[in-house]
Amino acid sequence: MIRQKSNISPAWKSRLNRGKASGYGGLMPRALDGLKEQLLDSYAEIGGINHIDGANLPSKRAVARITEELLHLMFPGFFRETCLTQESLEESIGRELETVREDLIREVGKSLEFEVPADLAVSVAPNATEQKVDAFLRELPRIRALLGGDVEAAYEGDPAAKSFEEIILAYPGIEAVAVQRLAHELYRLGVALIPRMMTEWAHSRTGIDIHPGAKIGEHFFIDHGTGVVVGETCEIGNRVKIYHAVTLGARSTSGGQALREVKRHPTIEDDVTIYSGAVILGGETRIGKGSMIGGNVFLLESVPPNSVVYYDEHSVVVRPRGHYEPDFMI
Repeated sequence: MIRQKSNISPAWKSRLNRGKASGYGGLMPRALDGLKEQLLDSYAEIGGINHIDGANLPSKRAVARITEELLHLMFPGFFRETCLTQESLEESIGRELETVREDLIREVGKSLEFEVPADLAVSVAPNATEQKVDAFLRELPRIRALLGGDVEAAYEGDPAAKSFEEIILAYPGIEAVAVQRLAHELYRLGVALIPRMMTEWAHSRTGIDIHPGAKIGEHFFIDHGTGVVVGETCEIGNRVKIYHAVTLGARSTSGGQALREVKRHPTIEDDVTIYSGAVILGGETRIGKGSMIGGNVFLLESVPPNSVVYYDEHSVVVRPRGHYEPDFMI
């Protein structure tokens, strides 16, 4: 077990010791004799999983609420228990904007304080927080335009889809992509913790794990979605469609923190379709424009544009499209 240095200050250690000596904390069952002292010792000895006397961290509950508020703004009239009318639209959107701005300023402020080294007595200027939040909010119309294209792509790409309403309410891929597009803007603005918390909230709800750092083009469609993983440095072009259980990952993370900021996830060019269970790894791996990647294919190397890639007798075959396409493409 790796024991990191505790982040508990000398003052806190003194308070812990006084607490152990005084026996505060009320009556404990005899079966738990000594447990409080053992936990206090653990807090003093094992660092890395303590956060005491540090900056106030963003709240998971608050970030979940903010994410839902942003989804209300992206898809007005959806995700509500009451009907939104044209007459109430202006007032409702204005009220939600004020609420989400206030909530974001509070949580982004915590995020920025977290980034300041603990040994520096520096506070983040309030206007710095507000500038980041307002810069983010100004991007909402552009993000909405992207999401409109994503819903269109889902409708055109799935003959089972009956309406845009069905797609927005029932397709997990739309919710996961919507949250990622919002989180990506905060990630791009240098806001720590919150973008990842947002996408992990969506991951827990949809089974789709898209890192907020991933760059995703227009008209992106994830069909079914469960088990999809898209890594931080992945780049996805326009009109890309992927199915469930697809992984766009790194070849290896054994280098740990030395790989930070290094491109380690693949590039998917425009008009690519990736079928279920495919695994595509590596920062230098590029899937050429217009290609189709078959189900359960494992790729560590690039393929040229307009290729079809599939398994044949336990080996991967790469052919030009049109020359031969196996049955799974039909």
